[in-house]
Amino acid sequence: MPSYGPSAWGAEETRHFYELTPDRILDAVEACGLRCTGRSMALNSMENRVYQVEIEVDGPVSNPSDCFRVVKFYRPGRWSEEQIKEEHLFLSDLVEDEITAVAPLPLDDGETLARLPHANIHYAVFPRVGGRLVDELADDSIEQLGRLIARVHNVGARRKANARIRLDPATYGIENLRYLVDSGLIPDSVRERYRDTVEGVCNVTEPWFAAATYQRIHGDCHVGNVLWRDSTAFLVDFDDMVVGPCAQDVWLLAGGQDTFGRQQRELFVSGYEELRDFDRATLRLIEPLRALRFVHFSAWIARRWEDPSFQRVFGDFGSERYWFEQVSSLQEQLGLIQEIAWG
Repeated sequence: MPSYGPSAWGAEETRHFYELTPDRILDAVEACGLRCTGRSMALNSMENRVYQVEIEVDGPVSNPSDCFRVVKFYRPGRWSEEQIKEEHLFLSDLVEDEITAVAPLPLDDGETLARLPHANIHYAVFPRVGGRLVDELADDSIEQLGRLIARVHNVGARRKANARIRLDPATYGIENLRYLVDSGLIPDSVRERYRDTVEGVCNVTEPWFAAATYQRIHGDCHVGNVLWRDSTAFLVDFDDMVVGPCAQDVWLLAGGQDTFGRQQRELFVSGYEELRDFDRATLRLIEPLRALRFVHFSAWIARRWEDPSFQRVFGDFGSERYWFEQVSSLQEQLGLIQEIAWG
């Protein structure tokens, strides 16, 4: 069986965060040279563990956020230390270019990544950035995001990330498909159709991906990872940073299939092209990227299924209904992809 490289979600060594107690959370922050008040709050995150921690600050503060830090503990077994450092380097490059992304803070030793002394858990400390989520964006906001992502991609193209996952049909499609089939979580009644459909998507679109330009991108750039403060957009959560085609960061923000979605995408790309050329031929990658995300999402749940929090949130996962719906959605995507291919 051929090898398709590293999985995008870690392997069997992935462990839960049972060793991450409240005392260890505060000790980790204080080990970075900060003084904690003892107050902390868990923030919403399925993949990692993220906490808002209150710190002691000498003297007056101009912004209430200065009294807090956000500490992110990376799930063991998913990213290597080198891969995490490449995420941090990308964020540092963006901030250096005055792009509104939230980057980790330097620690006492000048590094941005630390490790718990008694557990195989890496962590980083971030500033707290206030803002609001906006689900429905006005036309000028869509164009603004287009310009912002163009700047992100300009910076992303300046440096390689050799350790990060490459987003293509092999890693997000075939590798995840192999894991799902081997896991035994797909019912017999639907397994062959699921496999055939995913392989069909990958076989048709592999040449499209091979023709695309690959570089550092956000990788998970949906509206939930954009915070708005006044009229300024901040990009957060580069945890899914990949080496991939730029269209990935386009369709997640403006990937609607209806007339309104296409209008928003045109506004987004028009804003993007004010600051960077965009290969519009790569817009044909939107539907295969959407299909690969379906597969990737199922594999993510499967790889985390022993985590009780995943079983609570995704209670329908593994049922025939779940997999019939997945096959139906993927077959619809394959139909759209074939229409594009046959043009």
